[in-house]
Amino acid sequence: MYGPLLQITTNEGAELLDDQVPTEETLSILDLILSGGIGGITIMVVLFILGCFAVYIFIERFSAIKAANKLDPNFMNNIKDNVMNGNLDSAKALCESHDTPVSRMIGKGISRIGKPVADIASTVENQGKIEVQLLENKLPMLATISGGAPMIGFLGTVIGMVLAFKEMANAGGQVNPAMLAEGIYTAMTTTIAGLFVGIIAYFGYNFLVARVESVVYKMEVNATHFLDLLHQDA
Repeated sequence: MYGPLLQITTNEGAELLDDQVPTEETLSILDLILSGGIGGITIMVVLFILGCFAVYIFIERFSAIKAANKLDPNFMNNIKDNVMNGNLDSAKALCESHDTPVSRMIGKGISRIGKPVADIASTVENQGKIEVQLLENKLPMLATISGGAPMIGFLGTVIGMVLAFKEMANAGGQVNPAMLAEGIYTAMTTTIAGLFVGIIAYFGYNFLVARVESVVYKMEVNATHFLDLLHQDA
């Protein structure tokens, strides 16, 4: 007679236990950012702006350096033929038709033909320095972001830990982990964001520097060939 009652009670208890099973809550990236308080949100906005600026610099400089690295393989041969035949106007026109650092540097040297070779070499060298400066434009900013972003992230870490210790001090002996959540979120999210932006900027900077060095090497080789041509003609 008691069997059915026991069975009903057991099922009701199981249903209650099922209702009391805790569900795991997950936080999105946006939730982590917003849970860091005003200090964390401010630092995350700054890091976001720096990250966008770093990406813009990388894309803009990569396109410019890629265009600067393009040069017709027969460019110097055509320059040599025109200079040896005395067709300086044709040589200048050829340099103007190629919008590259090498062509501008050689064109500047051609415009000085007739003066001492030492003066021509000095002119070519000065133009080369100008071209390198143009190629390296904005790269110092990218280097600054690569070093500054992690430091800003660590600043957020310090702010977050200050908030956490402040909550602990205000709570006295009744420390609740939930009280420390805002400070811990600020510390962790800003650190990750700062390192992420810094790593992107660091690798982007070194990649672009390597590309610039490739262009500079090509400029030096062609400048040497041009000066050798003038020595032969002399």
